[in-house]
Amino acid sequence: MAPAPAPAPAPAPAPAPEGSPKKRGGRPPKKSERPGQREGADGASTPAPAVDGGSLGVTVERALKHPEWGRFVQRTAKVVSVLEKKHPRCAVGELRQFPDGSRHQALFAPRDHRVPRLKVAAADCPADFFQQPQLYARTLFMAQITEWTDPGYAKGRLSRQLGETGSVDVEMEAILLEHGVDTREFGPQDLEGLPTAPWTIPAEEVARRRDLRAECVFTIDPLTARDLDDAVSCRRLDSGQFEVGVHIADVSYFLRQGVPADLTAAERCNSVYLVHKVIPMLPRLLCEDLCSLNPAQDRLAFSAMWTLDSEGRVFDEWFGRTVIRSCTKMAYEHAQRIIDEPERPPAAEELPPIDGRWTAEDVRHRVLTLHRMAQCMRQRRVDDGALRLDQPKLCFALDGPNGAPTGFYTYHQQESNRLIEEFMLLANMAVARRVLRSFPSLAVLRRHAPPQEGPLADAARLLRSMGLEMDVASSGSVHDSLQAMAARWQQELTPDEARSRMAVVVNLLSKPMNVSRASTSVRGVLTQPEQYRHYALSVPLYTHFTSPIRRYPDVLVHRLLAAALQYDRPAPLPPPLVQRICVRCNERKLSARLCSEACSLLFLAHMVDLCGPIRQQAVVMAVLDKSFDVFITEMAVSRRVYIDKLDVESLEFTKAGGVPRLRLVWRATDTEPACSQLIELFSRVHVTLERTDMPLKFSTVALRPGAELEPEPEPEA
Repeated sequence: MAPAPAPAPAPAPAPAPEGSPKKRGGRPPKKSERPGQREGADGASTPAPAVDGGSLGVTVERALKHPEWGRFVQRTAKVVSVLEKKHPRCAVGELRQFPDGSRHQALFAPRDHRVPRLKVAAADCPADFFQQPQLYARTLFMAQITEWTDPGYAKGRLSRQLGETGSVDVEMEAILLEHGVDTREFGPQDLEGLPTAPWTIPAEEVARRRDLRAECVFTIDPLTARDLDDAVSCRRLDSGQFEVGVHIADVSYFLRQGVPADLTAAERCNSVYLVHKVIPMLPRLLCEDLCSLNPAQDRLAFSAMWTLDSEGRVFDEWFGRTVIRSCTKMAYEHAQRIIDEPERPPAAEELPPIDGRWTAEDVRHRVLTLHRMAQCMRQRRVDDGALRLDQPKLCFALDGPNGAPTGFYTYHQQESNRLIEEFMLLANMAVARRVLRSFPSLAVLRRHAPPQEGPLADAARLLRSMGLEMDVASSGSVHDSLQAMAARWQQELTPDEARSRMAVVVNLLSKPMNVSRASTSVRGVLTQPEQYRHYALSVPLYTHFTSPIRRYPDVLVHRLLAAALQYDRPAPLPPPLVQRICVRCNERKLSARLCSEACSLLFLAHMVDLCGPIRQQAVVMAVLDKSFDVFITEMAVSRRVYIDKLDVESLEFTKAGGVPRLRLVWRATDTEPACSQLIELFSRVHVTLERTDMPLKFSTVALRPGAELEPEPEPEA
């Protein structure tokens, strides 16, 4: 899970008169803040006394030899040149007047506090802004930085008027614009070079491929999925072994390099999944029709196939372009029902329609066979050091496709999800090896660097101070420690308490691992083999092959694999150019994740607005001197609680043995006496989510001990 969301920013202070020093991005530090300076009694700055490290017996060489030098040695650097401007230099915010009443320019106050305030020329403002500024008090604008030489202000211009704050559509548009997401619909110009619907596979193309239309192929996806880019098959061989196939939509057949849709996809890099909609990477003609592996339709695929035994051990593998015909579109829920009741044949109405000569029993038998293999394969990966930090996801029931939220629930990974995941991992690892063999300097690989040692060691020390042993030497040791914790808590705690504590531990460990996010790179850019190792999977090579409808790196890998198998000529692209594409894909992947998380919080705020305060049980995951962070288990979200928002008369912060603690004394009320409460890691508290004065924003407030949770209606699934 992502790190705990930052607290809602406080309202921006009233702007100072033009020309006065500012306390926002870009301001120079005050004298008292400059290194080597301290403020004297008369307010003057005087040099701070120098500390001679040598007199203490400390040298740089000795410090760097210390096993934990990263904890106390601050590495510094100096910017010598700006090679590329990564930030789009635009922001969403509000338009205000300067305090001096100037009508020559207005002040643009961005929501993102990392962006400086802008001076906007009067000619760029709405015509009646200076006469009736109150009409725009709650209007959001998009502004572009045009010049930034003054540390206090930048110059800019308004590019769009988005609408009123408090509208879900306007707020969502603002989130997408701030993260640079291309939301425009694909037009006719984007479809040049693509087939037109209806389209059938040419006979000569079928002849060039392995025809698998007579095989029992099926998809397992989320219930509402419309872009089906992977399918599986399984059949028993005369030898007693099994032929298992992973069949991926052959996007690269349609998306030829350089066509308009390819250029747009290379800019978008991925689809963006929001609560209420998907912003696709590809035109819907491709992602929902021609490339989507819809049931009962002939489709082009790129397949990886293996000869496996009953425990999923590989004896042979084959890659190639194929033609498939999926017999049914299953949801994870359908497959899970089969796994949960393996002896009971599913009734016809319990599964979606099945095409052709295949029956529900055929599908059931194959799901169970693949499930048994996946369990064995996963156990071998764990034995080899793989780590999986499963985290639930907050989901909403909506009143119609684009309606208001009517309930919430958390989605947890099940065995059916892990079944598909295991075979996708197998395909991605196999394709990585095959592509690297043919293109040692151009292979596009997915790497996951080890987490930063300092933050991970800090998390381990905190857990050890709470009596929990956490070995962070490797991904495998982290997994073993988590398993030991789970077994211990299963004996000592209630299931709910054990689940809450494990969620906190997973969040603590996820933060340092999120800092070293996985990234896609070209093999020729980083030359050392260990640089391409995937930490979490504990494998030397990995790539992205299985989701070309929604990820552009997968398209690059498909083209490389096609060239390796001599279907197509290698793309005439130099490694540095492909690396630039990969870097952009990494950046857009992060932006898509941040948009998805912000959208979930936006809909949660909308639900708080509609339903009033929502009370929930939470568990403490971090303690600071004047606040603490909680994980709300039933919502799978992290929130910060500020002490100054609580009805407490005193607080005491201590940090003994490395464990931070807060002692709160709650004020007496007409019905309750004053009481004391200890806040530390794993403390269970009740919180309420309350709307604030800011539209579609909510705060998290802790309730005094003993407050009962109001019964909540059953969330809709």
